[in-house]
Amino acid sequence: MTHRALLTLILAVATGDLPVTKSVGDANGARIFLDDRAGALVLDLAPIDMPANTPHHALAQPPVAALEIPETGFIYGFRVQVVDSAGHALPDELIHHFNLIDPDHRELFLPISRRLLAAGHETGTIRLPRLLFGLPLKRGDHVVASAMVENLTPAEYRGARVRLVMSFTPARRPWPLFTASPWQMDVAFPVGDKSFTLPPGRSSRSYEGSPAVPGKIVGLGGHMHDYGRVIEFADVTTGDVIYRATPVADSVGHIASIPIAMLYGWTRLGVHIVPQHRYRIAVSYDNPTGAPIPDGGMGVVGGLFVPDRGVTWPAAEPGDSLYQEDYRHYMRLEGGGGHHMMEMGGKPMSMPMKMGAHEHPSHARH
Repeated sequence: MTHRALLTLILAVATGDLPVTKSVGDANGARIFLDDRAGALVLDLAPIDMPANTPHHALAQPPVAALEIPETGFIYGFRVQVVDSAGHALPDELIHHFNLIDPDHRELFLPISRRLLAAGHETGTIRLPRLLFGLPLKRGDHVVASAMVENLTPAEYRGARVRLVMSFTPARRPWPLFTASPWQMDVAFPVGDKSFTLPPGRSSRSYEGSPAVPGKIVGLGGHMHDYGRVIEFADVTTGDVIYRATPVADSVGHIASIPIAMLYGWTRLGVHIVPQHRYRIAVSYDNPTGAPIPDGGMGVVGGLFVPDRGVTWPAAEPGDSLYQEDYRHYMRLEGGGGHHMMEMGGKPMSMPMKMGAHEHPSHARH
């Protein structure tokens, strides 16, 4: 062993940086483990077989997985993929959507389980400035993971897994500077499917609520379906508009993207919101088809939220009726347990970190 290698080993032992893998699994074969060498927290759903040329409704989907976080630290990025039985990446088109939920803590605007992140096959790698922001996770915290896959390729895959790779900063590091949490607000709140029948012509829909804790919104974006005209998030108490966006669409109204807003810079950190104020999300549509479109409407805003200094993110209240209804929904314990319960329609929200799941039936339009 060279002096350089010996010094490296001594420093690794002294700082606790030896590469280790700590794994926690469930009865169905799902698992979550810390890969210190890669600086990642990895979550694998149970292995499944994926016959060729099979749409999602004809495929046995991975079971919902309830797992415990194995190590305390911060998440600052993620990527969702499907891997084969040897761990090699498969085509991105196999993943329809993925959702990660925190059942131990509530949402910012509702007493339901907190949505941590969502992704579809086109999401790619999402990353925050790791020195600035991180989503805190504690050892022993619970997460619920679910996904939908499909295989429209001519190849068959056996023992494939949906894999979530989260960029991870151990708690022993001096960064990030700010702990941030995802949040969302939906015109179809409080619980259940988030899409609605879009009437012909012009229409609008909104929802109002107050945050559970004070803090700053540092970035946000939105999600709408085709024929959406405007999405807005505003402080009803003061009349201030915090976010207003017009979707980027083609000549017939098919939406390609929705602008995001980063609300932090050298001189400020986000827009402050407080429990004493009411906030509203509103969407407007113009459906030119002359007929109602089932599940054709949706309106969601969400992004990153930094609680005020000294404020602890509120725990969930499992006895709350809304919490229980929402829990049954995402655990697929009602409606026959169909895999459509966590459907995202393949296009997650356009958000700073694409965090915050939304659910609607599998035949929704985008």
